[in-house]
Formats: sequence, C-alpha cells, structure tokens
Amino acid sequence: MVMLEESWDVVIIGAGPAGLMAAIVCARGKLRTLVLDSQKTIGAKLLLSGGGRCNVTNLKVSEKDYQTGEPRTVRNILRAFPPDRTLAFFKELGVEMAIEEGTKYFPKEQSQYPSISAEWKLGQSLSPLKKRNERKGQSAKVVLQALLQASRRAGVVIETGKKVKTVSKEREIFYASGEGFEYLAKTLVIATGGLSYPGTGSDGSGYSLAKSLEHRIIPTTPALVPLLTNDPGWKSLSGITLTAELSVVADGKKIAESEGALLFTHVGFSGPAVLDISGPWLCCDAKQKELIVNFLPACREADIVVEVTRWVAAHADRSWKRFLRTYFPERLVEVLLGKCGIDPRKRLDQISKKERESFVHSFFRCPVKVTGSQGYEKAEVTAGGIDLAEVDAKTLESNLCAGLFFAGEVLDVDGRIGGFNFQWTWASGTVVGRAILQKFHTHQV
Repeated sequence: MVMLEESWDVVIIGAGPAGLMAAIVCARGKLRTLVLDSQKTIGAKLLLSGGGRCNVTNLKVSEKDYQTGEPRTVRNILRAFPPDRTLAFFKELGVEMAIEEGTKYFPKEQSQYPSISAEWKLGQSLSPLKKRNERKGQSAKVVLQALLQASRRAGVVIETGKKVKTVSKEREIFYASGEGFEYLAKTLVIATGGLSYPGTGSDGSGYSLAKSLEHRIIPTTPALVPLLTNDPGWKSLSGITLTAELSVVADGKKIAESEGALLFTHVGFSGPAVLDISGPWLCCDAKQKELIVNFLPACREADIVVEVTRWVAAHADRSWKRFLRTYFPERLVEVLLGKCGIDPRKRLDQISKKERESFVHSFFRCPVKVTGSQGYEKAEVTAGGIDLAEVDAKTLESNLCAGLFFAGEVLDVDGRIGGFNFQWTWASGTVVGRAILQKFHTHQV
C-alpha cells in the first residue's frame, strides 16, 4: 500500500554532497525540505574519496578543468560559488583544512582557516585536517558529519532506504514514488550522482528519472579511472611511477593532454596523469586514436639529441642501457630499448645517427596500447549525463519542466583529479538551493 504524504516545498532525490548542499540552503531559507536516498547509510561514496582524505576543493578552479558540452554554464555555476566560498562554508561548520601539494599534506596548526594568500600555490587542493586522535584516512568523515549536522540544524528531513523509481508532474505538483511511498513537492531536485562506485548506490537511476521528464542524456563513460593494456612490456613495469605527459591523438589531432604522475600497474596504467586523461580517451569514438606518452616532459627533444651525440663522441664504448639509466628506471630502459629493437648491451656508436634520433623521438612520443578501463567500479566520476543545454545556464533549472532542478555528477560535467569534482557538487548544489529560494520568494511556485 502506498502512503501519500503531505506536500513538501522541496524534495531532493539523492543525499550526496550536491543534494545535501541544496537541502541546507533551502531549509535555511525556511522551506520544508525532504531528502530521499536509496541507501540505508548516507555518504558511502564521499567516504571513499581521496582514499578517505576527501579533496574538498582546489585553490584555482575554472570551466577549463572540466569536460562538458556547455562550458559557459559550468563557468556561471563555479563563479556563483567559488572555492573561497566553499572554504567559508566549511569554516562555518567547524571543519579545518589542510593544503595538499602532490602527495604531500600540509596540516595547519591554527584553528581557523588559512587565508587565501601568496603562500598558497595555484593548483593546490584542500582536504579536511585530520584531528589529533583520528585514524589515517578518516578525514572524509569530518566532511560528512559536518554536512549531516548542518542539515539537521537547518531542519532538513532525510529519509534513507527510499529508492525513487518514478517521478511525474501534475497540476504544478511533482510526485516522487517508490516501493511503499509517494511524496509530493512544489519543486524537485535530482542529485543522484552518476554510475561510478556502483556499490555505494550510484546506479544511474537519475538518468532514467530525467528521461521520464523528457530530458536528453549524453552517453556516459567512466572517468578518472585506471586504464588497461594487454602489452606484456608495459605490464612488466608494475610499481614504477614517474612524471609524464599524456596526450590523446584522434585522427591525427591532439584532443586532450595531461601531465603528472604515471603509475604502471600489473594490468595497465594509473596515477593522476592517467586518471585525468581517461575520460577524454574513453569518450573519444574516433576511428583512429592513440594514447601518446612523453616520458621526459621537463626536457626538449633537441637537447636530448645533442646530449646523446655528445655521449657517443665521448663514451662510444658504453652501452645504451648504462646511458639511459641516467634518465629512466632500469626496467623502463629495457622496455623502451626492446620496443625499438635495440639490444641493451649495444654500444652507443653501434647504431646510426638516424636510428639514434628516431629512438630519442620515442621518449617524447611513445604510443601505449590501451584495451579498456577498470570500469565504473574503479571510476571516481562519470563522464556524460543530463545535457546541460536543456537547463538554465545560471540556475540549473530545467528548460523543459518548470520547478525541476539538477545538481552534481548527474549532469554532463566531470572534472580533473584534485578537488574539482567536489567543487562542482558544492557549487551546483548551492546554486540550485538559491534558485529555489528565489522562486518561492518571488511567488513563482
């Protein structure tokens, strides 16, 4: 038997970061706000982020850090709630931040947030500061607890274990229904996330709900996900990490690039550089596409050619393997030599100048074979989603169904690694909350 509940001002489907942000803003504005989540326990995906560290935001964020079909909309939303507003919001909730640079963390001893100053370097991400007696990798809990506490204080009602299976609109009222329940709302927010980490409840149901209300879905793929290879040479390098530049070349044209740590694994490639390039790689449906690695991004090819020539003249009797260990780990040296058909024991002067230059060129433009990815199970976010062309560029309200809003990963927006995706959730959730308040204040609902 379905229980028909009284009407709410706002029903939000999904109690992830974006949904909770929208709920807090609405409830603080005295709107009767209900959040429905399919899981019994809230926040499983948030707790997994950053290995439990949770990169809350990044110091410098723009639409260029995201894959999307509508960069103007992304720019509008990010500017409406930039990183300093995120810091101020969490400061209000009592959450301290630590600055992260690469793999290093810089805890702040003072109880207040650090100010945005010259000591911060652009591109740094920010994570919650681990408390004195807190176990390693638990700081994401601080963020979740702060959001839930803020929700309770604002008067948000959260119902868990309520999977919404259908939504509809009749006479300006939305109906959100599932097994044994049906809720009514004047406004509806879909913030269900994507398909990444499906074990946490991200099952893509938001796409089906949006489609039932006539919205178009941009085809989805995993993003920020390790890539696979069947090349035994690359797999033999498992455990090696080095700085590299990666490029996706489609039909002879570079369409994406990233730079950072490249980690070889027993099944393929991982590390920040790979995760950042994975979305563009998987989304690309060109007939011919290559993933190209520059193993020496800090060097110029012409300079290395000169250096090799100098070594050939001065140390002709030395082996290629010995020479290349100056630049690369030994196992990588052996693989690179093998792919060019050069015996590692060969003397520097035993190959021609043309062969040398071709070999050096491979350091800067080395194709690596990719056979797929580790899928949504290992993906941090989902690329694709609800088409931003069908929502208001400043409020994220549907252009097709008044009173319907979208927030977070369910939209066709996915960012780079390092706090960018969280910043999108905070910003989009907040903007949606503000827009709903504005509708009520101007008596549009």
